[in-house]
Amino acid sequence: MEAAEFEEAVGDALDAVPAELMALLDNVVFFVADEPPPGDPDLLGVYDGTPITERGDGWAGALPDRITIFRGPLTRMCADRDDLLDEIAVTVVHEIAHHFGIDDARLHDLGWG
Repeated sequence: MEAAEFEEAVGDALDAVPAELMALLDNVVFFVADEPPPGDPDLLGVYDGTPITERGDGWAGALPDRITIFRGPLTRMCADRDDLLDEIAVTVVHEIAHHFGIDDARLHDLGWG
């Protein structure tokens, strides 16, 4: 899948997240990158920020949290376009959950790992 089509698929996955949930996101930006950092080549996405559950009074005015979805590992792990679209959606939800303070173990228990 070409980069532009992948970015559109990430946008579609974000559009599929219920509006009520998206409205609860606080100071978050989304990015698409071709590859994850060299030390973690299989990383599908990453949340970089302070989860809502850990924010204190001094948090106001902080830079936005970042959610990055990585095209390379996702396209390499999926057998076909439908698989890829499903995995993009799962990855988007997984990273949004981190913003709300849900850790990987709990996400795996819920089937979003």
